[in-house]
Amino acid sequence: MAASVGEEPAEEGEVVAKLGSYGWEVRLLVGGGEEESEAAAAETMLLWGIQQPTHSKPNAYVAQSSLTLALEACGHSLSILQSPSSLGTPGVTGAVMWDSGVVLGKFLEHAVDSGKLVLQDKKVVELGSGCGLVGCIAALLGARVILTDLPDRLRLLKKNVETNLRYGNMRGSATVRELTWGYDPDIELIEPLPDYVLGSDVIYNEEAVVDLLDTLMQLCGTQTTIFLAGELRNDTVLEYFLEAAMKDFVIGRVPQEQFHPDYRSRRVVMYVLIKKRNQLT
Repeated sequence: MAASVGEEPAEEGEVVAKLGSYGWEVRLLVGGGEEESEAAAAETMLLWGIQQPTHSKPNAYVAQSSLTLALEACGHSLSILQSPSSLGTPGVTGAVMWDSGVVLGKFLEHAVDSGKLVLQDKKVVELGSGCGLVGCIAALLGARVILTDLPDRLRLLKKNVETNLRYGNMRGSATVRELTWGYDPDIELIEPLPDYVLGSDVIYNEEAVVDLLDTLMQLCGTQTTIFLAGELRNDTVLEYFLEAAMKDFVIGRVPQEQFHPDYRSRRVVMYVLIKKRNQLT
């Protein structure tokens, strides 16, 4: 039987399965104990070998020198404000859009339109929201979204939420909250625990990985499905994240064929994660 769109046959040796509340099968990273390190190393080698991210154009869907990014999503024309001048500040990257955010946002729209994801009335927490595109799209798809970032990033984030979610026929809702990874989240974020956690370009150095995983452990319960998208820039950091995350989470890579057909990039990888049963509280 021929596979339907997004469900192409697995190659020999690959393990595919559905994870959490996502309706398409993903390619599982399989490993346990010492095998976690081998699985993480094999995954990063595979990505750089097959996708060859350095041969693809960076910033294919964004113009970081512009003050706004225009994007059609969910039947609306979104205008995402950016602050290009902030890129000169060390450690500040969330003031402009990156391809992974656009790819993740349009992936959510495509998955909902395809009936493989339900966001209506679901609680969603977005980590490292930056300019807020992903959270805005999730809200337009019917979710109750809490967009989070560091205190000094919230002004631009709030402005974009106010600008792009003023529609009278809004299906969902959006609020902005401060969240520093590695610290206890506000009660609003964890009671009840979210149905989905989203993040784009949140894996960028090893120190941040430790805090990110700590926060994911606090945010996730039996019903939580995580989607993380990121650009393939540093194989060492990605391998470090995957090896550490595999201790507590089941991880599956979303095939490019499941991305929105008009928003695919060999520089972007996307993972689905769910908490392992022995880690659920």
